[in-house]
Amino acid sequence: MKAKSPFIHDDFLLQNDFSKILYHTYAKNLPIIDYHNHLSPKDICQNRNFNTITEAWLHGDHYKWRAMRTLGISEDFITGKAIDKDKFLKWSETVPYTIRNPLFHWSQMELMKYFSISETLSPTTADKIYELTNEQLQEPNHSTQGLLEMNNVITVCTTDDPIDDLKYHNSYTTQKKSMKLFPTFRPDKAYTIQDSNTYLQYLDQLSDASNIQINSFDDFLTALESRIDYFHQLGCRLADHGLETLSFELEENYSIDSIFKKIQSKKPLENGEIHHFTYQVLYFLCTSYHKRGWVQQFHLGAIRNNNSRLLDKLGPDTGFDSIGDFLQAKNLSKFLNSLDKSDQLAKTILYNLNPSQNEVFATMAGNFNDGSIKGKVQYGAAWWFLDQKDGIEKHLNTVSNLGMLSCFIGMLTDSRSFLSFPRHDYFRRILCNLLGDDVENGMLPKDEKWLGKIVADICFYNAKAYFPF
Repeated sequence: MKAKSPFIHDDFLLQNDFSKILYHTYAKNLPIIDYHNHLSPKDICQNRNFNTITEAWLHGDHYKWRAMRTLGISEDFITGKAIDKDKFLKWSETVPYTIRNPLFHWSQMELMKYFSISETLSPTTADKIYELTNEQLQEPNHSTQGLLEMNNVITVCTTDDPIDDLKYHNSYTTQKKSMKLFPTFRPDKAYTIQDSNTYLQYLDQLSDASNIQINSFDDFLTALESRIDYFHQLGCRLADHGLETLSFELEENYSIDSIFKKIQSKKPLENGEIHHFTYQVLYFLCTSYHKRGWVQQFHLGAIRNNNSRLLDKLGPDTGFDSIGDFLQAKNLSKFLNSLDKSDQLAKTILYNLNPSQNEVFATMAGNFNDGSIKGKVQYGAAWWFLDQKDGIEKHLNTVSNLGMLSCFIGMLTDSRSFLSFPRHDYFRRILCNLLGDDVENGMLPKDEKWLGKIVADICFYNAKAYFPF
């Protein structure tokens, strides 16, 4: 199904000759290390074939859901009971109205990459595209592992709770595939203590997973470390944390054992106690990561579950989160410094969600690069609402102006969709175009091998060296 003048073509987003050289020669064919995503390890291990394009493309994708809701489409066709084809048809109605939103580019890039469909999705093309994509999704090379192989993905790091048994990661290793699948330790529930009932239920689950009876704060830390060791045995070398801000409350103000007892007795907690507990748990975790040579990630600045009515109806991670305006710099500095004081600061990636704080995060990363490791503390890739052409360019410009772009470890998908990997290609094209523009404008020497190596490093080789898989 080919259009006469395809919108997505070989030189898409590449606006000058030098950017085309950089992309086609040094970036296009490099492997992908996707070091942060929310893919299902079960789907990867079992090599699932999706029944429909709706399953593969729309289930779980809150980016698309937000767009459809904005257009006035009923929830029945988003997360509701409508049949898959009707949901797809509603998405096809939405796509033409997503102009200048990254969803428009991503949708067309994904149709081209996975299904060789160059015609733009709209109500007039929807029926045929639905049939063609569904047919191809039944083929062996369009299974989950096949979709990853199409993109030359060599490493996938999923996001996993400490209580997860990791049985699918364990099973996948027995398949002896060339693509590596690793868990990532995501302990957010271990320090989310605002609701004592929910937290105590989680402690029971952690106790079962670790086979350690948790009666005290020390028992709790022992259980967490036991899970870290279990993750480590299965190849995990990354941790990730999603927080509004990092906490920093000194010990002289509070007793951690008293706070833990208050949690156990379901007594209300002061804000300072919550922050102190979070800091103590995170500090312990981060020193444990450092001891094992892991990389730690901090995703900071999201304000989540803003719509309480729809949260109650649909649950979390359904498209009702946004950019927060939290103060970040002081606590971030104090937290990282508390680890660095004793030289226990692991390799660290900092992600921000508020673009007004780009420079804050980029300069904070520079404070803790100590010459021991290339790019030890990274200002992480443009994340979530910033993962679009303008946001990526602003991120790259900030890294360039205030840090070392040549040391940057590149892109990730942060996605729940197996069709999202053209986002790596999107990033590579934007990067090459940015550098190509500088060459064309006389801002950089026209040295192909030098700039080509830097492009290749950012797209693949820096990440390969940085992560201790």
